[in-house]
Amino acid sequence: MTTAHKSLLPGIGFHVICALIAALSLYPVVWMFSSSFKEASRVFAEAHSLIPQIWNFSNYARGWRGFAGISFATFFTNTVFIVLLSTLGTLLSCSLIAYGFARIKFRFKGFWFATVMVTMLLPSQIVLIPQYIIFYQMNWVNTILPLVVPTFFGSAFFIFLIMQFIRTIPYELDESAKIDGCSRFGIFSKIIIPLVTPALVTSAIFEFYWTWDKFYEAMVYLGKPKLYTVSVALRLFADPSSQTDWSAMFAMASLSLLPPIIVFFIFQRYIVDGISTTGLKG
Repeated sequence: MTTAHKSLLPGIGFHVICALIAALSLYPVVWMFSSSFKEASRVFAEAHSLIPQIWNFSNYARGWRGFAGISFATFFTNTVFIVLLSTLGTLLSCSLIAYGFARIKFRFKGFWFATVMVTMLLPSQIVLIPQYIIFYQMNWVNTILPLVVPTFFGSAFFIFLIMQFIRTIPYELDESAKIDGCSRFGIFSKIIIPLVTPALVTSAIFEFYWTWDKFYEAMVYLGKPKLYTVSVALRLFADPSSQTDWSAMFAMASLSLLPPIIVFFIFQRYIVDGISTTGLKG
């Protein structure tokens, strides 16, 4: 074996391992998609096979009809609406707060920044009960407000991500803008925002994913079927007191994966740019 062939072995082994890991990771998704075309009574009887014996495309039509007279179009619309508002709130609030921590000097800046970062250590379940009491007293339960309004007050993870990106921008740009008579908000909107686009897109993608998959909070705050999101609606297909329509549930679960996959492939290069520069400091 030549030296050139020996140098290729580590690379080939690495790619083989990555391919195996990818296959193991994608197998549950492929199995779910395959099961969405099987008869409900044969989903687990044919669990070993990825190719259905009979392809039932009617599972998608049956699942799309939903339940209680509410189609899945309503659930998708609710989810998209909540996701868009949450993403907008996250970008507006986190970019402003990150700019303040990265560029503005004020008293106890280190203390307040540490306080914001500590909130990442708190599991959401810990603050859920106090938040529910507050939102209940404000008559926000059974509305989308508890899922949307908190995003307009910042998120520690995205604040840190955007702030680290802003720190890579030379401060001389701010000074030049001040000399030209640009205000603080003008510097933020005309200089900082265009230069931190990768970090903003990365934050938007992660917020999109997390809000799209949000189940626990949606189940707690949304008590009316017409307000349900996709994640909560999928749970309603499983009925412990009667037969569960697994085929329809897997069909709608497969459709629910399409928006995150499309968003990922469109904006994946921004994810790499945003994450790769998060740990840098100018």
